[in-house]
Amino acid sequence: MNTKYKNLPIAIGDHKRQHIVVFSGAGMSAESGLSTFRDENGLWKQYDWQRLASIEGFAEEPQAVLDFYNMRRKRLLEVEPNNAHRLIAELEKWHDVTVITQNVDDLHERAGTSKVIHLHGELKKVTSSENRDDSNCIEELPLDVPIRIGDKAADGSQLRPYIVWFGEFVNAMESAIEIVRMADIFVVVGTSLTVHPAARLLHYAQRNIPKFIINPGKLERIPDDYVHIKENASSGMETFVDWVRENTGVVTLNIPMPPSWMFGITDIEIPEEYRNEELIRLTSRKKDESGIEIGEHPLFFNEKLDDCK
Repeated sequence: MNTKYKNLPIAIGDHKRQHIVVFSGAGMSAESGLSTFRDENGLWKQYDWQRLASIEGFAEEPQAVLDFYNMRRKRLLEVEPNNAHRLIAELEKWHDVTVITQNVDDLHERAGTSKVIHLHGELKKVTSSENRDDSNCIEELPLDVPIRIGDKAADGSQLRPYIVWFGEFVNAMESAIEIVRMADIFVVVGTSLTVHPAARLLHYAQRNIPKFIINPGKLERIPDDYVHIKENASSGMETFVDWVRENTGVVTLNIPMPPSWMFGITDIEIPEEYRNEELIRLTSRKKDESGIEIGEHPLFFNEKLDDCK
């Protein structure tokens, strides 16, 4: 049982597949060795974002902008997904998981997550400098192949990185908002919550669902219905996955877990001879906090439920 965070909320509803929505930021990939942006040693402390991450900068110094993104593309070849990425992908075994990310790397996909929405674009893709979101112009370019002056998109314009630059519209926000609204569980990890409009996603999650923010630092203006797990991405995701396993019936042995939200369970005992899915519901035993074993027969629940909460 997770003992690090005693105040974690209790999941509501049935113990079935949940729609878990993960909103990730640069801190998610920092543990893989990719620089963040706004930290003390972040990219925007080292480079001039107005020159290298804006449409105006691209118009004035296209070679400098392409050199900057070619460097970032090449760097992506040198890193691997970290444990936080892998834990999110692991959740797909038991739940429906959608990742909404501010990151432009492909580490979520490489870890095995199947549904990823990139709010700010993708480093492994290029597009038209005149029609950024024209699907006919968006294509993948191997990360070890640089984008050069003179390389043309399908519409004949200069190729550019498929990145949402400062001042450009975030087209994926509308679909991201709808996904957050449909979440059964919402977790925010590795973001400073200072980048807009992405940071506004927090306010679209339903009020009555479990919501978490994983960030080791002090954050301002966190909504009062969020639990702040003050850990880095990997450690915080371990805490979150522990909570998911305890509150949604997920166990690593593929044995259905009794509804732990009903009792202060300290142990679950399932005799070897009864490890059959059809019999588990009536034969599993558990202990409440007093150490008393409680049978799981429906008649017992009807009579004793109020006393065991």
